[in-house]
Amino acid sequence: MTTDTALVCPSVRYTLGPARAVFPMHRVSTPTPSQFPTTVCELGVPLGAFDAVLVQSTVQAAVVHPANRQLPLPHWTGTTRPRTIGVIGDTGCRVTTAGPNQDCADHQTGWPFPRIANSAAMRHPDLVIHVGDYLYRDDPGQATDTAANPGCTTPADRFSWACVVADFFRPAESLLAVAPVALTRGNHEDCRTPPATGGAGAAWFRYLADDLRADGSCDQYTDPVEIRAGALHLLSVDSSFADPADSGSLAQQAIYTQQFEAVNRAAGQHPGTDHFLFTHKPLWMVRSAGPPPRWVTPVLDRAVAGTTLGRPANNIRTVLSGHVHLYQMIDFNTTRPPQVTVGFSGGDPLDQGPNDADVIGKPVGTPTQPVNHSVTQGRVFGYAILNRNNGTWDLTSHDPTGTVRGQTCTLSVSTAQKQFTCH
Repeated sequence: MTTDTALVCPSVRYTLGPARAVFPMHRVSTPTPSQFPTTVCELGVPLGAFDAVLVQSTVQAAVVHPANRQLPLPHWTGTTRPRTIGVIGDTGCRVTTAGPNQDCADHQTGWPFPRIANSAAMRHPDLVIHVGDYLYRDDPGQATDTAANPGCTTPADRFSWACVVADFFRPAESLLAVAPVALTRGNHEDCRTPPATGGAGAAWFRYLADDLRADGSCDQYTDPVEIRAGALHLLSVDSSFADPADSGSLAQQAIYTQQFEAVNRAAGQHPGTDHFLFTHKPLWMVRSAGPPPRWVTPVLDRAVAGTTLGRPANNIRTVLSGHVHLYQMIDFNTTRPPQVTVGFSGGDPLDQGPNDADVIGKPVGTPTQPVNHSVTQGRVFGYAILNRNNGTWDLTSHDPTGTVRGQTCTLSVSTAQKQFTCH
């Protein structure tokens, strides 16, 4: 993105095979002041390209990020996969008229997302997955860092370019500079009209969506997206508007059944390839052990159960989500993939979550299946890392300093009994 009023897109130089050449970026949208005073440009880069850099002579903006103009590209090939994946979610700084608010200028005890992004970047991930909720400044005028964010200072600026910079691009800059990022939409980026929670959909489609838009339109439901990370495929489901009141409503079941039918078809086209499903709202996260157990999100669970298979495809190995502000991994030791919730990367208030001993054995989902393992960490900010290890994946939770908290959990190789073994 550039604030250049000449509407000129920069060019990118990269190497592919023995050749190094310059390729002009394609203009997606032009400035529409005052909310979006930006030119948005994009460029598709083929797998195998490396050493991509913005060409200095074509950059019109006075300030360039990253300063070295180097652009992160995949390190994997068509037959390999990422070795280290960072997972973050629910990252924005919560600022509302009613409060209580986070101190967006205090990155130690107020809003730690900039520290978390820096910490995750130091682990040199090959890929970052963001599971949604980027824009939390419902009343930017109440923020403590308005001096650092001109243009993001009044309620009218709520979902402007300046607030997208303040809540995501600036604090995540170090992480965005080291690895490609896969994004899914959160409920704060849905199409509801302010002052309702959410409503940042137009900003989402202009700056962050897989299919960027220039017309300011916003759709509540979008088709699933498949992202091929070499021999690992990512499947993104837009659950931003699933049960918007979190009331347990099943009214949207038919809509999401179609979504998960598409996911299963996509996974079925590559039977020997592992898939990770990522979506903002969890399918089976346990919020309270009960009795009876309270879990989210029933409409998504029922939609999966209503597919032709009646479950996720066998090669969907795990589900990555956010929405609930904590870290949790639960598995069922069945064909149902483990649910990993990573909703604790900056947004406040944090959730406590249940006692794990009380969760194990509790029935969850449709049809109900007892929880086999439960690892929950509440009231602490952080992020997750998936490390490739001997043909499978190790999952760890990290606090803002990068310290591993709790157990390391290793994903089983079996697709018939999907579970994490933790130690």
